[in-house]
Amino acid sequence: MAHISLPLSTLFLLALTLFAVPSLAEGPTPPGSHALKCGAIAVDISPTTFPVIVNGMFEERSADKVADRLFARAFVLASGSTKIAIVVVDSCMLPRELLDEAKTRAAELTGIPTDHMLISATHTHSAPASMGCLGSRADSAYPKFLVPQLVRAIQLANERLRPAQIGWASTHAPKYTYCRRYIRRPDRLIKDPFGELNVRANMHPGFLSPDAIGPSGPVDDELSLLAIQTTDGKPLAALANFSMHYVGSPMVSSDYFGRFAEYLGKRLDGSDGATSCIVAMSQGTSGDLASMDYSSPTNSREYDRYAADLAEMAEGLYCQIKWQPNVPLAMQEAEVTLRRRTPDAARLQWAQEMAKKIGNRLPKGQPEVYALEQIMLAAEPERTLKLQALRIGDLGITAIPNEVFALTGLKLKRQSPLPATFNIELANGAEGYIPPPEQHELGGYTTWPARTAGLEASAEPKITEILLSLLERVAEKPRRPVNDNDGSYAATILASQPRAYWRLWDMSGNIANNISLPLPPGEGRGEGAPPTTNATPPTAVYESGYAHYLAGPPGTGFSHVGETSHATHFAGGRLRARVPNVAANYSVEFWFWNGLPNDARPVTGYLFSHGPIQLGIGGTEFASGHLFLESDKELRKQQEGHTAIESRTWNHLALVREGNNVRVYLNGQPEPEITGAITNAVSPADDWFFAGRNDKTTTFEGKLSDVAVYDRALTPTEIAQHTAAAQR
Repeated sequence: MAHISLPLSTLFLLALTLFAVPSLAEGPTPPGSHALKCGAIAVDISPTTFPVIVNGMFEERSADKVADRLFARAFVLASGSTKIAIVVVDSCMLPRELLDEAKTRAAELTGIPTDHMLISATHTHSAPASMGCLGSRADSAYPKFLVPQLVRAIQLANERLRPAQIGWASTHAPKYTYCRRYIRRPDRLIKDPFGELNVRANMHPGFLSPDAIGPSGPVDDELSLLAIQTTDGKPLAALANFSMHYVGSPMVSSDYFGRFAEYLGKRLDGSDGATSCIVAMSQGTSGDLASMDYSSPTNSREYDRYAADLAEMAEGLYCQIKWQPNVPLAMQEAEVTLRRRTPDAARLQWAQEMAKKIGNRLPKGQPEVYALEQIMLAAEPERTLKLQALRIGDLGITAIPNEVFALTGLKLKRQSPLPATFNIELANGAEGYIPPPEQHELGGYTTWPARTAGLEASAEPKITEILLSLLERVAEKPRRPVNDNDGSYAATILASQPRAYWRLWDMSGNIANNISLPLPPGEGRGEGAPPTTNATPPTAVYESGYAHYLAGPPGTGFSHVGETSHATHFAGGRLRARVPNVAANYSVEFWFWNGLPNDARPVTGYLFSHGPIQLGIGGTEFASGHLFLESDKELRKQQEGHTAIESRTWNHLALVREGNNVRVYLNGQPEPEITGAITNAVSPADDWFFAGRNDKTTTFEGKLSDVAVYDRALTPTEIAQHTAAAQR
């Protein structure tokens, strides 16, 4: 097992170290050496002693009966000299210490190395508490009962090994998972548990909430199915993966995860799925996802119906699978020690005083719960995590001991060196949420420091990098580059030779990718990308207060068929670009989506600022919902557009400056929306601002996509061609 140190300065060395290892298959592979064997079992882990503590909420609950039986579903795969075990447990979360004990005991009985065992929790919120979290303690008896059951599951699955064939398929289920974390209006902030008014994004805003602007992240709606048959075609086992938190069920229950396993098992072989065809639903990267679509009036969900629907889709996937009797297996594990965000002296003192008031009783309410959490973080300022990557033929699986945002899962899938990949969260431990760094700036429950979200703000990129490196190692080839530059729209823009072109489709980091610059050798962008001749290339930085990879403007020309466009949501931040050596003649164009109603504030938001030019959307003071142009620092309208721009709609904008004359075009129309004159003939500043003014007055609250800057005046015909290209 590799132990990895992770200062940011060593991440590149880490990737090289992990990749520069001996081949997993030395020399030619002997025929038949990858013949697959599989064993599977479902072991009942329902509690036998009541009442039992149930965690998963802010405060502790207890149950006195079982509504749905709980299982540990174990799969052992063997190919050549490699053997791996995967166990999916009906539990909210499982501590690493408990799982390490179970793995050690199972390894002694089966010979399977502990670093070739993956044990994950489904994340039902209706199961006995195997660990404490927030205001809930661990149940005193259940963990002791659970460990031998996990050992037994691995042992029995190993004893049932038999020749098998395997395959996998996936589909998308967009109506079954949604982002539950929404960006709030800047005038509708809420307080965190420490009394600070700083929450710009939080979960469960309510249906069509007037306080919320839109989701803070994308959705991973891929339903994946790994299935195994006997060599004569009888269903043996299936492991599904879907990124959806939980639906909600009575206590004690396996929620939709258990019902899915039952229903798909019966669909595949017509009998009891718990005892014949062993089926498990593993938890994907769903830290910011839920079953509720908060952009609609309502969408009531019931866990039994939800499970039945997914099982029906999974059965369709099963029928598409191409079966393989010979597949290579590989598995790698790495450890990383990460800091926790411990309280400063003032907060720790507050927490200790609160703890004295609580005494021996359970905490009530968020301030009390989070006060006790601060003391626990201070007592254990670091945690060591286990990360894993598996290869089953051309399928990759990552295992992460965290609650992971969908964006992170998409990063792993898009860059995985293997053709198909899915991610299992809450695997081999439970170390809390790992929001991407930019999400920490927006605040909310999934960022509040506690055991449930206590790791350092840089945890997500560090974990992602290790997992990609582990995938490279098991796949024996490098990761795939992220390429969002396809489609007729990007090609059309690049053919017009912009000085800079930021699609704002970035998935990580605070540096916007300028696709007008040439790429390194071997990373061809396709036609239309001109070489740069500027000594100082244009750059752009996201300033704090933004969210990556949201849904972008509609149109088939933005990307491949079946894929969607993307955008960055600005929530108090700006895009600050530096484009040197542009004189009085220039053009900028971009797509924008305004998230605020036009009666929210005096100016709804500024879209663009450079030198003397300020372009915005009017609010209550003037030009309500219309574009307006300013040419000085005073809030004084110079010119106003004639079109009312509907909130929460995508629009294309182009601003053209020729000397003292400025024209603004909206949605490719041949006639300008605004024609104005300014007194300043030259804009000497190299800084260009999007989603806000140069003085940070009234930032834009919404999304931008495909920002291009030209050192010449675009013609109305070119602008119309660019807009039309979005639909090709």
